[in-house]
Amino acid sequence: MKKFLALLLALVMALALVGCGASAPKTEAFMDMTTSDDAAMDMGFDAGGAPMEDYKEEAEYQNGAFEEYTSTTGNDKLKDVKMVYTANMDLQTLSFDQADSDISALVEEMGGYFEQRSISNRSSGYRYAEYTVRVPAEKFNDFCSQMGTLCHLVYKNESADNITESYYDTESRLVTAQTKLERLQELLRRAESMEDIITIESAISETEWTIENLTGTLRTYDSLVGYSTIYMTLHEVYELSGQGQAPVTFGDRLGESFLDGLKAIGRTAQNFAVWLAYSWFWLLIVVVIVIVVIRTVRRRKNGKPLFRLKKKAKSDSENQ
Repeated sequence: MKKFLALLLALVMALALVGCGASAPKTEAFMDMTTSDDAAMDMGFDAGGAPMEDYKEEAEYQNGAFEEYTSTTGNDKLKDVKMVYTANMDLQTLSFDQADSDISALVEEMGGYFEQRSISNRSSGYRYAEYTVRVPAEKFNDFCSQMGTLCHLVYKNESADNITESYYDTESRLVTAQTKLERLQELLRRAESMEDIITIESAISETEWTIENLTGTLRTYDSLVGYSTIYMTLHEVYELSGQGQAPVTFGDRLGESFLDGLKAIGRTAQNFAVWLAYSWFWLLIVVVIVIVVIRTVRRRKNGKPLFRLKKKAKSDSENQ
């Protein structure tokens, strides 16, 4: 009986050992199939069984590459601001020819050019000029400052317009249109039916027009950003405006007013002389008419006949 119990115990222990040996491979297989990459990372290994430190270095490298990409594609563009500078200037000069020559020399010195230039004469004999000048954007402030030393500056207005958003939006749309054109051209090469060919060619034509339009807009933006625009008017005058100092005392004010009155009288006399020289013939006719009218009125008041010769001739004919 004891031998039987010992044999049975030995058999149970043998079966237990066999069960433990068989369960080990099953557990490893189960772990291989069910353990995810995240679980492996939690256990200190990556998906390929490499140590976690290597995975961290790889992740840091990828993050650095991503940050470099975003900085070059986004942030740098935001830093590259597109500004358009414009100025309007009203100038006066006593020597028109010298001022016009100085302006031309300054434009050439700054590396700019005249986009528009015109000179005209007024009825008074004084000349008047209009300029549209383009100078490099980095020379904009220097040009405006030096113009104030060449001529008498009466008025100046400067403005700055930020077109960064519009510029890069247009640029992005251009890239998209170019990509679309490449895909349409590829589809056209693969098209077989005439209907598909006509449809794709129509889409290609519209896309090419869009590309030309966007390219022209970008070209205009580049011109405005690269070269600032200054609109100027130059007046030839006999006296520069705003040169007199403001009077302080009552005597100064009185004396200034007296001198201004004399100047006004002188200008009025000059204008009258010019008008008289221009209208002398018509004035002569008016004077003759006035004299005739006055003589006629006087003769009527005195009761004298207006035409003595005619009445005398009439009476002689009646006597005969």
